[in-house]
Amino acid sequence: MRLHRLEMSAFGPFRDHQVVDFDELSGDGLFLLHGDTGAGKTTVLDAIVFALYGEVPGARNQAKALRCDTAEPTTPTRVSLELSVQGHRLRVERNPEYERPKKSGQGSTTEKAKATLTWLNEPPSGEVREGITRPAEVRPTIERLLGIDAKQFCHVALLPQGDFARFLRADAKERGDLLERLFGTRRFSAVEKWFRDTRYERGRELEQRRGEADRLLARLAQVVGAEPPEEDRATWLEGVEKSFSLESERARQELDRLRRQREQADDALAKQRELADRVERVRAARSELDELAAESERHEAARAELEAARRATSVVEVGRTVDRAAAALRDAEAELREAGQACSDVDTESAEDPEQLRALAVSYRERAAVLESLESAAEQQRGDRERITELDERIAADEATDAELAEQLGQLPAAVERARAEVNEAEQAPERLEAVRGNREELEAALRAARELPAAENRSVEARDRERRAVDDHQGARAELQRIRELRLAGMAAELAAELEEGTACPVCGGTRHPEPAEPHERTVGAEEERLARERETELQRWRDEQRGLAEEAERECARLREQVGERTEQWLRSELDRATSERDRLSELVAQRETRAAQLAELETSSERLGERRSELAERIAAARSSRDALAEQVREREQRLSESRGEFDTVTARRQHLVERAERVDRLAAAKGDHDRALARESEQRAELARTAADNGFETPEQALDARREQRRVQELEEWLAEVDRREAAARATLRELAEVSAETEVDVAAAAEAADRAREAAQQAGNTVADLDRRVDEITELGRQLRDSWKELEPVEAEFAELDALTDVINGQGQNARRMTLRSYVLAARLEEVAEAATQRLGHMSDGRYSFVHSDEQGPHGKRGGLDLRVVDDYSGRTRSTKTLSGGETFLASLALALGLADVVSAEAGGAMLDTLFIDEGFGTLDGDTLDLVMDALDELRAGGRVVGLVSHVDELRQRIPVRLRVRKSRGGSSLAIES
Repeated sequence: MRLHRLEMSAFGPFRDHQVVDFDELSGDGLFLLHGDTGAGKTTVLDAIVFALYGEVPGARNQAKALRCDTAEPTTPTRVSLELSVQGHRLRVERNPEYERPKKSGQGSTTEKAKATLTWLNEPPSGEVREGITRPAEVRPTIERLLGIDAKQFCHVALLPQGDFARFLRADAKERGDLLERLFGTRRFSAVEKWFRDTRYERGRELEQRRGEADRLLARLAQVVGAEPPEEDRATWLEGVEKSFSLESERARQELDRLRRQREQADDALAKQRELADRVERVRAARSELDELAAESERHEAARAELEAARRATSVVEVGRTVDRAAAALRDAEAELREAGQACSDVDTESAEDPEQLRALAVSYRERAAVLESLESAAEQQRGDRERITELDERIAADEATDAELAEQLGQLPAAVERARAEVNEAEQAPERLEAVRGNREELEAALRAARELPAAENRSVEARDRERRAVDDHQGARAELQRIRELRLAGMAAELAAELEEGTACPVCGGTRHPEPAEPHERTVGAEEERLARERETELQRWRDEQRGLAEEAERECARLREQVGERTEQWLRSELDRATSERDRLSELVAQRETRAAQLAELETSSERLGERRSELAERIAAARSSRDALAEQVREREQRLSESRGEFDTVTARRQHLVERAERVDRLAAAKGDHDRALARESEQRAELARTAADNGFETPEQALDARREQRRVQELEEWLAEVDRREAAARATLRELAEVSAETEVDVAAAAEAADRAREAAQQAGNTVADLDRRVDEITELGRQLRDSWKELEPVEAEFAELDALTDVINGQGQNARRMTLRSYVLAARLEEVAEAATQRLGHMSDGRYSFVHSDEQGPHGKRGGLDLRVVDDYSGRTRSTKTLSGGETFLASLALALGLADVVSAEAGGAMLDTLFIDEGFGTLDGDTLDLVMDALDELRAGGRVVGLVSHVDELRQRIPVRLRVRKSRGGSSLAIES
């Protein structure tokens, strides 16, 4: 992979469009990236990683703040990178997600993240010539071409020399953490954890199974009533089962004997109870017959009453017919009286016969028929009178309308002038409305700012307070770090002495005997305490910078709000906003009324001619209505004279005709009532004669005697049921005596003695049954618990064997048990990785140290039984001894860390199987080298570029600016950082 061209705009500190021509920079194979602190050197490397993978290295990726804060709102945030991979040239363009002002209206909108990949020559096999426009497909394509992901790229192409310097001085745990982060081998730690977690879970399952077996055994012991032995529990279980089975069989035999005794006692009790029942039945039958004989007279009287009531039934039916005939006669008499009273105004004395009354009604109907022909004329008379009233009302309305139109003609000129003025006002409203809207939007924004200002000022004060506290905390942490470093230096000899072992060379003097190792002081500080203090100081420095940025941002926000509000108060702004809102609403209404007002003006201008025409029409209509009204009034007068003669003393002809029809109906009713009364009288006489004959036929002297003998049906039913019950009781008693003729009522039976004997036998059998049931239940429980216990023992055997195997394997994987080297699986894998890196780094380090140093990896255990496998030492060719990397000087440490970084790049590239990385960047550390060592490092870098690679050094060292002729300078300013190539 070789970089050609990098472009970026509004990215990080770079506000304007910037271009980096790597082809120009890489002409000599080596260039220097330098500039002031905070200018943006790291941002150049971030831009390369962002273009390729859509993210930036480390914690900066979590901030998600890639856009330049000082960039113009219209300037897009964009990064473009041209590169060649395996002979294919391509361009990758990306922009992150960021907020930008809306193109129209107020507020902001989110610009979505985008990415494109364009092939600048023939694409690889399987890739489309048009390139890629979907962001989700760009990164996988880059990873496929390079063969490494973003993290590996940062370790291989952006060599983090500082990380490797810490790596050299770290202990086994810190070195393991760094290797795990560099190689991404956390999955092996996960394997270790999986085995530990699995052993824990399987152990819990095993204990649960053992607990279940113990619970079953405890339940069995509770049922048996005895504790099991510690050994040979299976034999004990078999003996318990046999013992309880024999005891259950003996109890069952005793139960059968007692049940036979109970059955014999029950039979004797049943016989005694049967005899006592027969004696009781005889006694009851005799008592029943004696009671019936005492009431025989009542029985006979009831039978006579029932027989007379039955004979009177037919007489009662005829009596009811007589009652109905008498009722009908009374109704006919009442109707005759009412009909006669209704005809009080009619002369009916000469017409006593019903036929004569009907002839009189016919004469009334004939006279009413003559008047019916005049009713249509009376109806016409009413309609004409209503028509005359309607014409009068219409004439009056038309005359009023004519007067109103005349008044409108007089007021029309003034109305036209007013309408014209309203039209002019509406035509001017749009221009005024636009100005009012602009003023209102400005007032609204200022009012929001005035409302937000107090809270913003409070946030600014709080941010400054937090910044001051962060400064105090950071200064305290820096002082604490300095104090710990001073203590560390004071106790360094004791720290080195703690790592000495008999027979191992001293890293200071080289001796193998250590007669008087230095003792730690009362307050000795170790590397771990220094690391923690350094990390705390770094974290508080970051926190301090973050709080300073937040405080400055809060102050900028307050300044923006104050500038927007000016000298105006919130109350004044609210009042002005309300006034502007009212004016806007009024002008909006005028704009909406423009067409309506114009139409009203046009309508008024044409109203004069239209009003004159309407007055002429009204005059013609009034004249025609008056003519019609006069003619109709003459016809009404003539018709009224004829109708007055016909209606006589009635108001209308219809009223007189209705009177005649009603009189005819009343006469008809009287004729019908006379006929009904005559027929009812004859019927009543006939029924009374029939009643006397029926009473004599049924043995009664008079109808009244028969009617006295009648009874209600309920009484008849009661007598029948009572007498039937008497007959039934007598028959049942006699039948019982015939059935039990051999039983004497004087016999005495002792049932109590037989019942007592049966109860004793039943109680004994019950107790024996309970004993058998309890034994059966216990035998069943013992059998079931024994089966479950044997199954549990059988299932537990393979589980215990499997857990023993898992337990041993987990110990080995986690560096315990049979693991002689005390190396965990993670340490073993990392040791293999470290050995590969050490071999590759030794080739670099040997050249850069002029053959003095080489790396050697050791998997021995650490002191005091610490786990080994990750120890890295250097072999000093000058002394022929192996010593700790912590004894290297600052310059030697840089050489070693650079060699490790380059070795790691070679190992990762070879392992990933990806493209050769022809462009590398190496971070700081050159300032610790002397002139001769720097020459050796430059020679090593010359070897890299001689192999076709381009190396970019990131450094502040002045001597490098003299040694490296091609430089990429980063300058910072208030207007944003900028890039320039110097040579």
